Amino acid sequence: MYTVSKEERTWGMLAHLSALLGYLVLPFGNIIAPLVVWLVKKDQSQFVGDQAKESLNFQISCTIYMVVALISLLLLVGFILVPLVYAFGLILTLIGTVKANNGEAYRYPFTIRLIN
Repeated sequence: MYTVSKEERTWGMLAHLSALLGYLVLPFGNIIAPLVVWLVKKDQSQFVGDQAKESLNFQISCTIYMVVALISLLLLVGFILVPLVYAFGLILTLIGTVKANNGEAYRYPFTIRLIN
């Protein structure tokens, strides 16, 4: 059985945690940061590559969901959907961060897996 090293756990955690840049500071940072981790580490570690790809797919999915929620503001239902999508993305990103730090491969629910 393959054991995940401390360095791999740290990079796996950063793949998820870096997505918070988009929630807090940088527009589309939630996609750019996991993409950078994936491109840099995918050939060095199977675990880190997998977790960065999972984070990237989830953040792309959340961006799509947010665009739909923002469009639905015209129908007034968006006033409920926008905060829900935001909280959903934020909470699951934190869960993924903790799981990866524990060396567990985390799979986000409701993710469109565009990057294979």
